[in-house]
Amino acid sequence: MRACRATFLLTFLFLLAVAPGAPAAQAKVIKILPQFLDKKGRHALSPSLYERDAYQLYLRKHPKEQMGLRLAVQWKAQDAARRGIKMRAELRGALGNNLHTLTLEQPVKKSGWFGNWSEVRITGEPFEQFGELVAWRVTLLEDGRPVAQQESFLWSGVTGGN
Repeated sequence: MRACRATFLLTFLFLLAVAPGAPAAQAKVIKILPQFLDKKGRHALSPSLYERDAYQLYLRKHPKEQMGLRLAVQWKAQDAARRGIKMRAELRGALGNNLHTLTLEQPVKKSGWFGNWSEVRITGEPFEQFGELVAWRVTLLEDGRPVAQQESFLWSGVTGGN
């Protein structure tokens, strides 16, 4: 009987040590791709990554063909809908000598098993007044608190007013 109790106790302690505790609500911003949009709202002409990059280069060299800008954001968060997670995108733009920050916020929607993609678009008059994208920061918010964030390497080096 004593051996049975000892075995049970050791097994219980072992499972307690190796079993993960209640997982913390994890969230992560994985990747952010700033992309121009053409007059038809497309960022690529075909699904090929090579073709997408070539078309982005074309749009960068031909600003008159641009209709807007989008940030494609890959993120991961457990129970995002239930937790009410929102994505805040802050973009710094330069128009002439003026530097300004545009902030956009929206709820995220789960779209995949291992990671999700959401996008933020600037089109029309806001795009025309935005100028050239200088830096960006994307933050996932839960109840107004940041739970994950990623920023471009120029974000902390460039300060801009609103």
